[in-house]
Amino acid sequence: MSITLRILLIVCSIIAFILCVKKIKKSELKIENSVIWLLGSILLILMSIFSDAVTWVSKLLGFEAPVNFVWMAAIGFLLIEIFLDNIRISNLNEKVKNLNHYIALKENEQKQKEEEK
Repeated sequence: MSITLRILLIVCSIIAFILCVKKIKKSELKIENSVIWLLGSILLILMSIFSDAVTWVSKLLGFEAPVNFVWMAAIGFLLIEIFLDNIRISNLNEKVKNLNHYIALKENEQKQKEEEK
């Protein structure tokens, strides 16, 4: 892995880590949602520092160059994050639907009580 790529990965990872920590401190990001980003940035730093291990793994998996492995790992990481976000969105949609039903029932009950008076 070239020194330029290693430096770029380290800088981007440190920036991502700092941004996550700042957002957590400002309560703009929940810890449970940021864990994957914090771990991902730490993993990128480790991959940059120990590039020989990345080269070994990339050759073991049949990649032509270590940079291809790094890109594939990043794409895989993002796909996992998108999948987890979709699960969260589905759960939230279900909760919104249930809340809408609950509100409609309460409004209906309130109208019936007002009509009885």
